Amino acid sequence: MDIVNVSSHTDFLAKAGESERVFLMLFRKGSEQSECAMHNLLNATEKAGDLKVFAADVSEVRDIHTEYGVTTVPSLLAFRDARLTGIVKGCQETGYYRAMTGNAFFRASAEGETAPARRVTVYSTPACSWCNTLKSWLKQNGINYTDIDVSRDQRAAEELVKRTGQQGVPQTDINGEIIVGFNQPRLKQLLGI
Repeated sequence: MDIVNVSSHTDFLAKAGESERVFLMLFRKGSEQSECAMHNLLNATEKAGDLKVFAADVSEVRDIHTEYGVTTVPSLLAFRDARLTGIVKGCQETGYYRAMTGNAFFRASAEGETAPARRVTVYSTPACSWCNTLKSWLKQNGINYTDIDVSRDQRAAEELVKRTGQQGVPQTDINGEIIVGFNQPRLKQLLGI
C-alpha cells in the first residue's frame, strides 16, 4: 500500500472522503526523525489493504498542521469518521504503527479462541507526567490506544467532564468504562494483563 501525498488541507479532506479510519503523517523532508517515521509507517502499512494513509511535508503544505494545532513533526494524526481522535508524535517502531493502523486491540489467544476487541482511549495533556507514565505502560504491554489531548480538544474535554464529573487527567476509557488516574490494578483487570 502506498502513502498518498496531499498538497493542502482541502486536498486531504477530498482524498480522505467518507472513510471511517484515516491516518495523516505530517513530516519535514530531510529531517532524520521524519525520515524514520515515514520509513516505519510505510513498512507498517505495506499490507494494510484499503486503509487510507496520507502524508504532507509541512515545509510545502502550510495549512494542515495549523488546522489541527500540530507544532512538532513528525506527527501521525488518526481520524475516525472525519474527527481527529489522536496524535502520535515522533518516530515510533514499525510494530507500533502496525498495531495502530491495523486496529489491533487484542492479544493472541489460545487456538480457536478469539479475544474480544477492546476500545482504549486515553484522555491526557502533554504536561501531565501521569499521562505519559500511563501511555508508556500501555505501550510496554502492547495495548493499542487512541490518545486525545484534552488541552487541544475543548469539545472532548467538556464531554469527558459531563460523562465522569472529573476534570483531571489521565482518564482511560476501556470499552465505555472510565478509569480515572493510573489505577494499574483496575487497568490490568479490564485489559486482561
